[in-house]
Amino acid sequence: MRGWAWVALGLYVAWGVAAFGVRGVVQRRRTGDAGFRGISGRPGEAAWWAGVLFVLALLGGAAAPVATLAGLPTAVHPALQWGGLAVTLAAMGTTFVAQTNMGASWRVGVEAGERTELVTAGLFAHVRNPVFTAMTAAATGLALVLPNPVSLAALAALVAAVQLQVRVVEEPYLATVHGDAYAAYTARAGRFLPGIGRGTA
Repeated sequence: MRGWAWVALGLYVAWGVAAFGVRGVVQRRRTGDAGFRGISGRPGEAAWWAGVLFVLALLGGAAAPVATLAGLPTAVHPALQWGGLAVTLAAMGTTFVAQTNMGASWRVGVEAGERTELVTAGLFAHVRNPVFTAMTAAATGLALVLPNPVSLAALAALVAAVQLQVRVVEEPYLATVHGDAYAAYTARAGRFLPGIGRGTA
């Protein structure tokens, strides 16, 4: 199991560096702005909790393999671990594709008053939040590789964070900034999966 823990830790670190570090550097070189906006809302508000839960999910994802290496029991069938690895690798690749599709509009967080282009091409033609979908799939894959209490708690925190961030922070912001264009977009693209969670134009 220690071998799987090292694999999970290595993948998680590489994914984090690429998805946030490398992407931030690329974004700054292309636009002069790294794209990081931080946690929205005041302490205790739903938007604030979205940011806090997201941070906890990221820390928990790294802590899960460390906990296994420290001796936390983890028992799982090898077939499930290999399946989880395949899901993780596919989801990591999809994360990078979705981030690339966003181009100059890529952001981590929302800044009130800022206006970015509404992205509706590439993966966004089918799903409104493919980055979050891919990140959740990657976390699910890693939880299958090492299904211990820490990885499962981190996955639950990520799911809650994504739901809050999208529904409470990003959708109201995009509706305000893009108006009818966003309403029409939500009518044809699912929230997290194609055809599911569409609005009405």
